[in-house]
Order: sequence, then structure tokens, then C-alpha cells
Amino acid sequence: MPSGLKTILAAKVLLTLMGTAAFARNSWTPTEQIKTYPITGSSGIELYRSIGERGPQAGVQAVAHTTFKLTWRRDYRPQADGACVLATARPNLTIIYTWPKAPAKLPSDVAASWQRFISGVEKHERVHGEHILDMVRKIEAYSVGLRAEDDPKCQKVRAVLQQRLGELSNEQRQRGRDFDRDELSNGGAVHQLILALVNGP
Repeated sequence: MPSGLKTILAAKVLLTLMGTAAFARNSWTPTEQIKTYPITGSSGIELYRSIGERGPQAGVQAVAHTTFKLTWRRDYRPQADGACVLATARPNLTIIYTWPKAPAKLPSDVAASWQRFISGVEKHERVHGEHILDMVRKIEAYSVGLRAEDDPKCQKVRAVLQQRLGELSNEQRQRGRDFDRDELSNGGAVHQLILALVNGP
């Protein structure tokens, strides 16, 4: 077989293996859970007051909230040279959204105003969901192939991983706080949603 053809075939095999590895790392999808809490009222201001009475506590009284449940399946492999490698790390992620549910029968103009409001709230919360997903993907990318030398019981590699997990978690929380601050400040998207609901029908 000509050497050039051997090189092409070898390259194809390598690309296939790389593609398989990438698929293995990313062959998971998060699940989502949507929770609602009932509110009462027949006008925008009444609905918003009910949100204030019944909304979730997220450090402060909130209109909506996004959280998550995350577990991992990790394969730590001691090596013949005494090192330890984290060979695989597969997440099981559930993103949990909580937002208000208005009464089914509202005056038509109030219903239209409410739909604009709750659609905007959902859009806002799903950005938080993307922040969480981004954090998990960063954890996965950092985890797979992580190696610690002189670690026959795989303790050092776990400690290194835990330190990075803390950093990424703090980064995600700060990102969420910054986003909320921008959206809730005067002129922000959520602030505008609230004003439109309260000052509407």
C-alpha cells in the first residue's frame, strides 16, 4: 500500500477515535423540572402583590428561582506508575425552575399583560439555567483526564478536583448575581417587565 494512502487511512482512524471520545464526553443531556406556585388576583397589581406574598425565598423574596440537582459518576483509575487518573466523569443534571402561575380565568387584557410578563420571567430564568449548564460542562472538561502523581489511592486527584469544583461553583453564583443585578436595576429587562405588569390592566 502506498505510504501516502497509509497516512490518510491513519488520519481517518485518528479522527474517528477523536470523534468517538468527544461524543462519549458529551453524550448526556440535562433534564428540567418546572415548579409553579399559585397566585391570585384579577389585575396586574393584584397579581404582583400575590407574588410578593407567595414567591420563593432566594436570599430575598423573588418572583422566580432557578436551582439544580447534580450528581456524578466518576471512574478513578490507579496507574501502574503510582499515579491516579480520572478517566471518565458523567454528570446527571436536573435544572429546576420555579415561577408563578396565574389564575386560569383572567380578563383578556390582563391575561395578555400577564403572558408578556411570565414569558419574560421564563426567558430570564432560562439564562440562569444556561449558566448552570455551562458550569457543569466546565467541570466535565476539567475532570476527564485529570491526573495526580504518587496517588495510588486516588486521594490527591480528588482533592484537586474538589478545589476546582468550588471555584467553578463560586464563579457560577457570581455570574448569576451579576445577571440579576443588571436585569433588576432601573431600566433592566425584569424591572421593565414588573413595571409593565403593575402599571398595566
